Amino acid sequence: MKLSVLDQSPVRRGSNAMEALQESIQLAKLADKLGYTRYWLSEHHNTKTLAGASPEILITRLASETNHIRIGSGGVMLPNHSTLKVAENFRLLEALYPGRIDLGIGRAPGGDRLTAHILNPSNTFDPKEFVQQLVDLQAWLTDTVTPGSAQEKVKAIPFIPSAPDLWILTSSGESGLLAAHFGMALSFAHFIYPIGGPQAVRKYREQFKPSAHLAAPKASVGIFVFCAETEEKAGQMQAVMDHRLLSFEKGRYDEQVVYEEIKNIQYTPEELQRIHANRGRMVAGTPERVKAQLEQLAAAYEVDELVIATIAEQHEDRLRSYELLAEVFALSM
Repeated sequence: MKLSVLDQSPVRRGSNAMEALQESIQLAKLADKLGYTRYWLSEHHNTKTLAGASPEILITRLASETNHIRIGSGGVMLPNHSTLKVAENFRLLEALYPGRIDLGIGRAPGGDRLTAHILNPSNTFDPKEFVQQLVDLQAWLTDTVTPGSAQEKVKAIPFIPSAPDLWILTSSGESGLLAAHFGMALSFAHFIYPIGGPQAVRKYREQFKPSAHLAAPKASVGIFVFCAETEEKAGQMQAVMDHRLLSFEKGRYDEQVVYEEIKNIQYTPEELQRIHANRGRMVAGTPERVKAQLEQLAAAYEVDELVIATIAEQHEDRLRSYELLAEVFALSM
């Protein structure tokens, strides 16, 4: 089993964005040392609780601080950006760190619609435009020229012999079909929507068309994980995440709590129902228990790689969770 990291650069209660970014550097160095396969950075906007607005910038720093682990985006929200600029950003990264760069692509805004419109005023949120962006991105990264296309006159620089690995991120079957059509790898965000994932990945494999980037289908699954030496500690981490996800659903995106504040909350039946549903997005417990649940998840999806996202009240608990996972899965360089 391969394990990877999804880092949203969370800003902890009582901390700040600058500290959150330093914590991302520390976690990336630890993941590199422990034998994780890749380290992905998310793109979010207009929030005080996450610091990762520009994964392409943070990738540069993390790649320079590590030696073996692949570093990439999980992902760049393509409709927010110029396709040519994304292609050139990641060509430059690949030139600096050949064979270590992933370009994970999403089509969600990474925030609210108003922010997405300001980021890219030409964004109409039309799915057809996203498809055209994928066409253009693939062409610019492979120097493929279709007669009559922009690539006849405009080239993405720098000119290099390799390209970053291309992934499409999805929490639905639709983007999975796009990944199959364009011959890209697929990562299913189980931590966003834990329903229908195995079926979506199966359809992706069935309809996959080989490309210049990828000869055979490749898939992974993203999941929230909280691993600790004791069930009590893991349960506390899970309880904070329960409250966080519930707050998101109520539109309170910048709310930050600690366990002591929420441990005695009496949730309504409706809230408990939502908490129960959201528990499907995460795995929590001691190492052996977490390992068993993650192996079941991987078997359901028929994948050999899991992308682990962990947000904890204390940075030390977050680091320790990744250490325990590396130990129980016997990761090695």
